[in-house]
Amino acid sequence: MNDDSAVAALSALAHADRLAAFRMLVRAGPNGMASGEIAEALRIPPTRMSFHLATLERSKLVRSWRDGRRILYAASYDDMRQLLAFLTEDCCSGNPEICGNLGDAFASTCAPETCR
Repeated sequence: MNDDSAVAALSALAHADRLAAFRMLVRAGPNGMASGEIAEALRIPPTRMSFHLATLERSKLVRSWRDGRRILYAASYDDMRQLLAFLTEDCCSGNPEICGNLGDAFASTCAPETCR
């Protein structure tokens, strides 16, 4: 990941509705959720949710595909991992005692079936 990609991803997450949708998709796993389900769960009008999901998709944090008449969205776990790695690669100038166990923190929050 480069600086431009990281800025795009972080910019996409810098809105409360998009952050909530992304976190919901991370929890949903690789099968994802329909845009209408996300909008309903977050109590956001469907057209506004579509706008937010498109922003997340352009940032590469979310992917979408059509299933019949529905459009499903899922978190892109690989891109999420790349962003986390980018943000922590130079953590604390090589002083691990300052950063603590960030890797362990990430591993403990991921469901095994989604974080491989």
